[in-house]
Amino acid sequence: MLTKEELLAKAKKPAEDAMRLHPFYQGKIQTAPKVEINSFDDFGIWYSPGVAAPCRDIHDHPDKVFEHTNKGNTVAIVSDGTRVLGLGDIGPEAALPVMEGKALLFKYLGGVDAVPICLDTKDPYRIMLAVKLIQPNYGGINLEDISQPKCFRVLDMLRSDPEVRIPVWHDDQQGTATVILAGVLNALKIVGKKIEEIKVSLIGTGSANVATLRLLLASGVQWGNIYACDSRGLLHPGRKDVEARKIEYVDKWRICQHSNAEGRTGGPAEAMRGTDLCIALSKPGPGTILPEWVSGMNEQAVIFPAANPIPEIWPWEAKAAGARVVGTGRSDFPNQVNNSLVFPAVFRGVLDVRARTITDEMAIAAAQEIARFAEERGIDEDNIMPTMDEWEVFPREAVAVAMKAQEQGVARLELSPDELYRQAEAKIHEARDMIQVLMDNGIIPPAPEA
Repeated sequence: MLTKEELLAKAKKPAEDAMRLHPFYQGKIQTAPKVEINSFDDFGIWYSPGVAAPCRDIHDHPDKVFEHTNKGNTVAIVSDGTRVLGLGDIGPEAALPVMEGKALLFKYLGGVDAVPICLDTKDPYRIMLAVKLIQPNYGGINLEDISQPKCFRVLDMLRSDPEVRIPVWHDDQQGTATVILAGVLNALKIVGKKIEEIKVSLIGTGSANVATLRLLLASGVQWGNIYACDSRGLLHPGRKDVEARKIEYVDKWRICQHSNAEGRTGGPAEAMRGTDLCIALSKPGPGTILPEWVSGMNEQAVIFPAANPIPEIWPWEAKAAGARVVGTGRSDFPNQVNNSLVFPAVFRGVLDVRARTITDEMAIAAAQEIARFAEERGIDEDNIMPTMDEWEVFPREAVAVAMKAQEQGVARLELSPDELYRQAEAKIHEARDMIQVLMDNGIIPPAPEA
């Protein structure tokens, strides 16, 4: 059992290593060819004059772009850098390391080629226009680290725009909500509670918790059993500050009107009192959530302090205060509820059937498959989720998403579960094998000793 000091030192080490290794590698991704180049004659095939033939074919048959190019396996990671990993508005350049890291995870976990696009604008309409203008290059768009309420507007506008022909996903909303739901499903099995009966406290009402609430409601949680708290306190119909901006904060005003059946007022302590599940996606800690607030929850409580880079309360403090199951967004603690389990597989499934959009039902299918995978190999209070090194969860999740897309009529291709699994498995193995070959041959140099 590690001491508190050892746990704190362990928690700080990733940041220390990051400051050492980022300057060494000077970036985390690069462009690599996927075709044979045996001689300079091959460039006559891959470029001029041979390339004119596939160009004409795409012009005559637009969907042939998926056959002649890498569009069908490429995603753009679009951000304006206004809400980055708990760091806030740090700008597009400072956001680039995060987007590169995201691209690395896309490739390694899902076999998806992803390109960071950090935009030098905070205008939601210019962000939307940029996405529309670049869509010919990509099979999907992953919106990332965009502040609220702008993030809601950008996602909603793009998803409802008939000129947008590829799926647009906001990972901070939909990805986080999906992995949280997966964690909730398995945590409730550990504590023996039914989702239809639990009381839920939400600490923070930003993009992630708003989307999480939507999936929780679709999965059986009752509106009246939700107690949501923003930086000014509990949401309820009397919150005149929210009502005054209800056009801008549509989702928050909806929560005010429908949640909190007991009419509670106050802050996080009152929101958490007597609840069975707490999902915190708010100000990074430690100390954002106090141990005594956890003690005020019901017995067999479940809490997900999921802020990055530091959770709202350290897991060992939450456990000592009476929580039975604790999950955070970090890989160095038990029960990581991080959307890295979600977005690579969701886009793998979406790209493999050339889906036009990503629905909430597709996200729920992903969450259920994540939970099912973990349950099949065994769960306990410190092991409710698959880890990223359990690679088999990713093709299974991709299949679940792709099958739901076909069921809902938003897929361009019809493939069987077996075909989808084989295709996803092959793409993921190909990505990992390529990285290993580059490491084995010193093309990716070994990291220097600390």
